Amino acid sequence: MIPLGTKAPDFELPDMVSGKTFRLSDMASARATVVMFLCNHCPYVLYVNPEIVRIVAKYHPLGVSFVGISSNDAAAYPEDAPDKMQAHAREVGYTFPYLYDESQDVARAYDAACTPDFYVFDGNLKLVYRGQLDASRPKRNPIPSTGGDFRAALDAVLEGRPVEGIQRPSGGCNIKWKD
Repeated sequence: MIPLGTKAPDFELPDMVSGKTFRLSDMASARATVVMFLCNHCPYVLYVNPEIVRIVAKYHPLGVSFVGISSNDAAAYPEDAPDKMQAHAREVGYTFPYLYDESQDVARAYDAACTPDFYVFDGNLKLVYRGQLDASRPKRNPIPSTGGDFRAALDAVLEGRPVEGIQRPSGGCNIKWKD
């Protein structure tokens, strides 16, 4: 994982929902910016999607900026293809840009390992949290998703406190890298 304190790597990627192109620097918030590596098919992402939507609904009005990025190899995993991302985003209720990282350069820059993978940056775009949404996992640990780890990080940033506690890596499906 990229070290805490790392400046967020900038990027320019197409949003498969709006058709616009976004740069992180254009979407960054003075309060907190969240970068999430997601995809359409991963059972881990599907399991936590309702909680992601609830978190965005709560924290976006407080000044937190959110962006989702899919970096999977769409040739090998056609359900993650850009032409399916818009329908998926609408179906699950994403209200944030859902970008496609065809080259996988952004996933590499963030050292993203899986979907879902969460990164929280402060108002200066310095990394303060990277890891899991919470301890829930489909099937293996079917407790309801609360977003506890992620929410605690967001609350700390918004309150001007350091993010406390152990930051556990995300659990999910490996990013589907191109050969």
